[in-house]
Amino acid sequence: MARKPAGASSAERLRRRNRELSILIAIARALNQSVDLDQALRATLAQVAELLDLRTGWIWLLDEETGESYLAAAQNLPPGLAANPRHMEGRCYCLDTFRAGDLAGAANVNVVTCSRLKGLVDGTDGLRYHASIPLYAHDKKLGVLNVASPDWRELSPDDLALLHAIGDLLGIAVERARLFLRSAQMGALEERNRLAREIHDTLAQGLAAIALRLESVDALLEAGAQTGDAARLRSGVRQALALTRANLEEARRSVLDLRAASLEGQTLAQALQSLASEIELDGGGRVTCEITGGGRPLPARVEVGLYRIAREALTNVARHAHATRGRLGLVMTPEEARLMVEDDGRGFDPAGIPQGRYGLRGMSERARLLGGALRVATSPGEGTRVEAVIPLVGTRV
Repeated sequence: MARKPAGASSAERLRRRNRELSILIAIARALNQSVDLDQALRATLAQVAELLDLRTGWIWLLDEETGESYLAAAQNLPPGLAANPRHMEGRCYCLDTFRAGDLAGAANVNVVTCSRLKGLVDGTDGLRYHASIPLYAHDKKLGVLNVASPDWRELSPDDLALLHAIGDLLGIAVERARLFLRSAQMGALEERNRLAREIHDTLAQGLAAIALRLESVDALLEAGAQTGDAARLRSGVRQALALTRANLEEARRSVLDLRAASLEGQTLAQALQSLASEIELDGGGRVTCEITGGGRPLPARVEVGLYRIAREALTNVARHAHATRGRLGLVMTPEEARLMVEDDGRGFDPAGIPQGRYGLRGMSERARLLGGALRVATSPGEGTRVEAVIPLVGTRV
């Protein structure tokens, strides 16, 4: 934001203040319209970039449980950062300063050299600096809002006060969204307990009925069923099969949204690390695991879907690929989660998958239900790469 000329007229100052006020109102309205945190962060980035006549910005948030920072939203990142998510991982000058308490208050909101951009030679679009706005809820540290510029722009006291007000609005929105999430999680826990009771009741009754039918068939066979008993045997088996199918469908519907047991008590990143360490390949080969953006929280259904896709893909590698090396990778950005499993095995012809093999079909269906897609790259003798891409924009944690 350029400093206003010393001789600016009253009319010019009034127009400037009206514009700032309109943007502030727009930000407040956007933050008040929804408890969707992703939507609120993106709307704020767009408005702040307009206010400062910029186009690039990003928001760091601190995870409530671990305190680790993660990239929660970004707008128009330069190619050097957008194409290399690892550059947006870990510590940097503004985050370290924020953690140390040196960004507390409008007086310390200012333009600083970006340590991530400074380390890049190409792909910066000329960006070297950003303004850092601390985000708090009372005295609780939430994160940092950065907006970047290729030029140093000195901020006036009025600019600083306005940015601090925007930071306050965004901090309130983040805390409100998290409170809403905790409330929703409590409701989800109650619903899960209710589902557990229903599963117990419906499946227990269904399995008892199946057992009864099969016991009748077994009793007839044990007694030496006669030719005339064939119709009774067929009827009993068919009834048991019908009950089995009905109960299987009921179980699928009931557990669709329940969290995988392997994810209880640990993050998705931790669960994937454990999963990779459990797989043993031919000749004692191992699966390496690389995760970028693992601190970003995801909706439970997305975590479950990604974990189950990874598990199925790694199971296929261990059973069928005859591979000596494998790699499991997950990259999470504000826009998407990208899960990859690859191996150096014998590969296969996707058009020649035997009947009764549902692994790839099941993984594809899981990705589709999450709004994403599954891609498989393989050919005989060339190894296999399975990649699931799940969009995260608009998803609620």
